[in-house]
Amino acid sequence: MATLNPYISFNGKTRQAMNFYKDIFGGELELNEVGGSPMEQHWPSGAKDAIFHSVLNNGKLQIMATDMSGPDGLVAGNHISMALGCESKEEITNLYNKLGAGGEILDTLKEQFWGALFATVKDKFGIVWMMNCDKH
Repeated sequence: MATLNPYISFNGKTRQAMNFYKDIFGGELELNEVGGSPMEQHWPSGAKDAIFHSVLNNGKLQIMATDMSGPDGLVAGNHISMALGCESKEEITNLYNKLGAGGEILDTLKEQFWGALFATVKDKFGIVWMMNCDKH
């Protein structure tokens, strides 16, 4: 069964926000910067310190966050997405098809540089769903 986690966009304040949450909830914090990643070539040189993905995990709670935002920038209502961690190719394909039906495909289901299948859709109610399935 898929897991569900909040995925928050902080518009340049992810490092500070996630360290704040780490101080409160404890756990392990992973911060992945644009600089040195395959994404670096697609972003302005001033964005190398930006966080493209972060995870705070204390075993019971997992919060994910980013400094990145969509083409319309960060506006009220688009700063939180639902992140689904899928267990199989079949599960992610099924969820991708069902959640995308009547909605909008934001990032097609495909293999990503971090070694997983990944897709993003906005469902017919305007909720953004990010789906990830690590290769097994």
